Amino acid sequence: MERLPHGARRLAVQLRLPLDPEWLWAVLTDYANLNLYIPNLASSRELWRRGNKVGLEQVGTQQFCGLRFSARVELELEEDPEAGELRFSMCRGDFRRFEGIWQIGRSGGVTHLFYELTVQGRPGMPIGLIEQRLREDLANNLRGVQREAERRAALG
Repeated sequence: MERLPHGARRLAVQLRLPLDPEWLWAVLTDYANLNLYIPNLASSRELWRRGNKVGLEQVGTQQFCGLRFSARVELELEEDPEAGELRFSMCRGDFRRFEGIWQIGRSGGVTHLFYELTVQGRPGMPIGLIEQRLREDLANNLRGVQREAERRAALG
């Protein structure tokens, strides 16, 4: 976790997996079903598609201190399957800034799944709580993607 100016945070995590990269790519680009295997993602739906660019609406929910917190974002994603990159940035939503990248690569017989997110809350958002939740959720989200890719690979 890196603390940036004006309350922004950059988080990054990487998993090393014994999976074919194609399974991970299929999971990450299954936009309508992301909420089925990514924890705390209440909904995900494709709004539009123009070539390798996709508009996506996502709603995430959290519960902490007995309160339910919900955040909505409209993202523009750019798919680059050749490079194994899925870049995203917020067009509209409940943050000042929400952007990042999913990267899938393979070296030495191991697949690497890398996720980086830069997020900046709106005024009044408790960045300390957001930071703590993001830290916990980041690894869980990648594990959710991993589990779904493993499930699909097992089904063949």
